[in-house]
Amino acid sequence: MSSASWKRDFASGLVILVPLLVTAYIIVWIYSALAAVPLPVQDQTVELLGEVYNVSAPLRVALTLVIFVLVVFSLGYLMRTAFGDFIEDGIDRVMNQLPGLRVVYNASKMAVETVVSGADELQEPVKIETWQGMRMTAFKTGQTTEDGRDVLFLPTAPNITTGYVVEVDPDSYEETDERVEEALTRVLSAGFGEAENTSIPVDVATDDADGE
Repeated sequence: MSSASWKRDFASGLVILVPLLVTAYIIVWIYSALAAVPLPVQDQTVELLGEVYNVSAPLRVALTLVIFVLVVFSLGYLMRTAFGDFIEDGIDRVMNQLPGLRVVYNASKMAVETVVSGADELQEPVKIETWQGMRMTAFKTGQTTEDGRDVLFLPTAPNITTGYVVEVDPDSYEETDERVEEALTRVLSAGFGEAENTSIPVDVATDDADGE
């Protein structure tokens, strides 16, 4: 086995294992944080196969999730009313008056809006030539200006919550056959991750051939 081959196998193993470990760590951290919420839950024990288990932590986590979901739905219903718009505008005004914190508030709000509905609102990706010989990935927004230009969103990489809103003529960008998920994967990974990229670098293929 050549050095390039075992390096590729090791890298492939890391690609599978590291995301699983990170996901498991985040789940454990969230579970521990929810279990530490001071809710009025008494210690409950169950006996299973001769062993006694304390189930107060799972009950506390479940109760916390139920309360959180109810609060989210209640606020969402309130925000769809005129009174909700008034409250949201007031909160925005107050938070934008706080130096430093307004940056965190606006960034987190935009991030949540992008995660919840950003991908659904973005339409098909296109290629736009920003400078001569340089193309960038943009997304149609479905909006047009009064003079007939299409409004595109040009995200930054790897943070797609920031970017530029550009107005271009319909013949100034190139249509693609990509899906929104494929284009977002490329932007979020700063160009390193393609949704379907099975090509082998030339130098690696050459090393494998020499080692066989």
